Parts: sequence; C-alpha cells; structure tokens
Amino acid sequence: MKLNLSLQKLASVTGGTLHAKDPERKIQSFVTDSRVVGPGDTFWALKGNAHDAHDFIADVIKKGATLVVGETGRLSACKNIDTLEVKNTLVALQELAKYHRLNHVLKVAAITGSNGKSTTKQMLKSICLQAGETIANMGNFNNQFGVPFSLLEIQPKHQYGVFELGASHPGDIAETANLVVPDVAVITNVSAAHLEFFKDLETVYKTKTEIVNALPSTGILVYNADDPLLARLENYKGKSISFGFSPRADLRILDTEDFSFTYKNEAYVIKLHLERHNKLNAAAACAAAIGLGIYMDKIREGLLCFTPMPMRMERVQRGETTFILDCYNANPASMQNALGLLGKECNTPRMAVLGDMKELGATSKEYHRLVAHWLLENKIDYAFLAGKEMKYAADILKGNTAIKLFYAEQPSAWTGDLKKLIAKGGVCLLKASRSMQFENIMKEI
Repeated sequence: MKLNLSLQKLASVTGGTLHAKDPERKIQSFVTDSRVVGPGDTFWALKGNAHDAHDFIADVIKKGATLVVGETGRLSACKNIDTLEVKNTLVALQELAKYHRLNHVLKVAAITGSNGKSTTKQMLKSICLQAGETIANMGNFNNQFGVPFSLLEIQPKHQYGVFELGASHPGDIAETANLVVPDVAVITNVSAAHLEFFKDLETVYKTKTEIVNALPSTGILVYNADDPLLARLENYKGKSISFGFSPRADLRILDTEDFSFTYKNEAYVIKLHLERHNKLNAAAACAAAIGLGIYMDKIREGLLCFTPMPMRMERVQRGETTFILDCYNANPASMQNALGLLGKECNTPRMAVLGDMKELGATSKEYHRLVAHWLLENKIDYAFLAGKEMKYAADILKGNTAIKLFYAEQPSAWTGDLKKLIAKGGVCLLKASRSMQFENIMKEI
C-alpha cells in the first residue's frame, strides 16, 4: 500500500472531518488491527463481525498512533492526536479504494460466480502476466472488506488487474463491483451457494448479475452460455463474449482431449489436459483476456504457465507423523485458516513450519505480527519460522513459554531440530508463499 496522500486529501476523498496540526502531512498506509499498531502508524477503526476497533482506540494511542480514522461520536479518547471523523469507516475505506483504483491507468477484470471464480482468476492472472505487470486479490480477499484492501495495493507499474468478487448476500456484488469499476466483467456460473442468505437460485442470479451495472459503456460482459440462468444474458444490449460448450457460445469449447475452442471462425488448440469444469474456467479466462485486448499467443502462453493448485492442505503420512502440505501460496486469510485447522488436530505435538507471506506491501509487518497471535490462539506447540518477514512474528513470540520457537532467515538453520522432533510423531503444517519453496523442506527432513 502506497497512498502518498495528504491528510487533507484523505479527508476530501472520504468525506470526513479532519482535525490535524498539519493537514498537508502525508501518509502512505494505515493499520486496522490494534494489536500490531506501532509508533507513527495511522489506525483505521473498522467494525467487524466479532470486534469493533473503536473499542481499542485508547490502546493504539498509547502505542504511538499519530492519526485515528473513526466514526462520529467514537473519538472521545483522542486527545492531542490527529483524527479523521467519518460517518462510516467501512464506507470511507471503500471510497478511498475506489479513488485509488481510478487514479491508476490499468485494465481491470472482475470475476464473480458461484463456483470456479478463484481458478478463473488464477488462470486470467497467469495470462495477464504474459502481457504486463498484473495485480490480483489475495486469497479470499473478495468481500466488502477484502476488495478495498486489494485495490489499495495497485501501483503505477500495474497494467492489468484481476479481482475476484464473492457474495454472501444480495447487494454484495453491486457494492464491490462499483469499487473495482471493471473493464471486463466475468460471471462463471450460477449455482446453489449461500442459499441460507439467497433463498433461491433466482436471487443468486440477480446478485451475480449485479456486476453488469458496474460496467462502463465501453465495458465487456463475459458469461457462461451453458448456464441456464446466465443464458438469459443473450439479450444483453452491451458488448459481450459468451463461452461454453454450447453452439450458441461466442467462444465455443470443443470436445477434445486437449483444451481447444473456436472464436470468430478460428480454431485454437492449447496442449493442456483439463477436466470439463476447468475447461469452462479456462474458457472464461480466455474470453476475459480477449476482452482486455490480450493477443492469442499470450493467452496460450499464460494458460500453459498456469498450474492447478497442488499442495493445498494436502495430507501426507510419514511414519507416526502427519504432514499437512500447504506450500503453494500463503496470505493472511489462508494462514489463519490453516493454523485454525492445525489447532483442531488431536495428535500432538502440533508443529507449524511457516515462511513469509509475500506481496503484502506496507501491511506485511502487521499481518506477520498477527501470525504470532494465531499461533498462540490455536495452542500450537512448536513454531519453526523462516524468512525476513516472519521475523515480525518471531519477535512477538520470543520469551513466550506457551510455544517453543525456532526462527532463522533460512530454514536450513533449524531443519535438523525439526527432523529430530518429527521422529516422535504428531502433526506438522508446512505453509509459506510459493517463492519460499517450502516443499523442499520435505526433502531435507
């Protein structure tokens, strides 16, 4: 996150009231978790399902926060400190994210649907990377909180953006799509997901198609022609590219062993073996890439570079020890989830072998500090940490007798200790971002 905004500009963008000694003072980022606030930080008080960050304002002031963004009537604890008072801190965050997105020149695709949107996102990201610098939302950062944070990671170097949009309630897609302002909107399918909130498929359809209204006049809609509900979009008056096995599809998937399709009377073959559902995901990604103006040779290269996601919570038994391999990628949401699952394991000791979560920008320190709290909350017995960023977690855990800590910048420094420990049995989680190559640890131990 690199905002480079003056406090006055931040107030203007969010529609808030600023009380500051120096309105022209600039900020680059902010923190939303009171536990990881440090001297000089800006604290943005959001209200989540479990906690209201306004309750911790007094604590962050003691920790050295120099600006607090909070809601009207909730800033009484702020004495002799800069404040930005807004009606709703989530709405203010979203306004800032939209401003940030619109002030960068890049082509953006937004993807929604009941199933396949994450795989489609990864496929499209792989394609876009062949054409230029690309940003995509991390893991499950696809809701009204996650999308704004993802948009705030956009930098001038990015030429393409690929953002997945999730929904649990009617109106969710409209809320996030209006922040993303996509050039291309993709709907993968409509199926029975979150029906406890949507009640029926018709409501799911209406929610997923909210993305259409976020398209500008020059935007392109990409939709699944095989889906009986989405087939209604044949009557859409704007620009569109349909995909599917149906003869009616603009990008028609052929029933061949390799992934092949026709588009505008031309046939294309990509030597990639995919199951039927992933052929639909690949077709959605191809259609979106075409909508973004990417040439077919880059589309082919991108799909050939794409790999399905192995090592996703994969369980491997070695003697008395169970290994959980989740080494393909790591982000805050998946890290928290993985540690939560490890904490529920009955066999002990519970060992967490963790490496850096990459591409977190200015928020990296905050999220790696949170790893320490998740380790403690889930009563993990041993933590083997490696990487420059994981030092922030290690610093918090030092001296804590509830967990046995091993930290080094390179895992080779503690693989001997890990090898001795796993010989006794238990459950061992290995998780890190892909570039850390944590799967190699299995070869060492």
